[in-house]
Amino acid sequence: MIIWVNGAVGSGRTTLVAELRRRMPESLVYDPEQTGFVLRGVVEVPTGDFQDLPLWRSQVAGMAIGLAREYGRPVLVPMTLVDPRYAEEIFGALEAAGVTARHFFLAVTASELEARLDARVLCPDDSERDESARAWCKAQVPRCVAAADELRGGAVLLDRELPTPELADRVMAMLG
Repeated sequence: MIIWVNGAVGSGRTTLVAELRRRMPESLVYDPEQTGFVLRGVVEVPTGDFQDLPLWRSQVAGMAIGLAREYGRPVLVPMTLVDPRYAEEIFGALEAAGVTARHFFLAVTASELEARLDARVLCPDDSERDESARAWCKAQVPRCVAAADELRGGAVLLDRELPTPELADRVMAMLG
């Protein structure tokens, strides 16, 4: 089973996945961003967003399928995925492979996301790069917030105002 935790940068995906991992110690954590970093080191990413690379999307689906099949354990995936076409491509590939995928989206207001990003240090040793990364993340906020209205069928919207343990309780209850 794939448990995809979606939401904007700063929404708490990584925090929720860490709590779920604590509760499901047998689970694996797969961060598709790492796949993006590998690709970025090999090929040019014209748009700056590795999700725009068809190879990224096929590799993410393939890795998630492979991990679930090879190891037979739940796979936790903390990744922002807000383009409905890309979500359809990835989740469609999981379905076609017969792999169960549960999709959870952390809903956070734009103002809260911006406040969280302002309080965050992304690149501690390079203030210029830190500001550039923060600006990129903040530029994504509108489309990430809007994505909550365009979620693929079956996705579960989670209110990020709830504390992480409560969110994890809800996810665990939905997983059975």
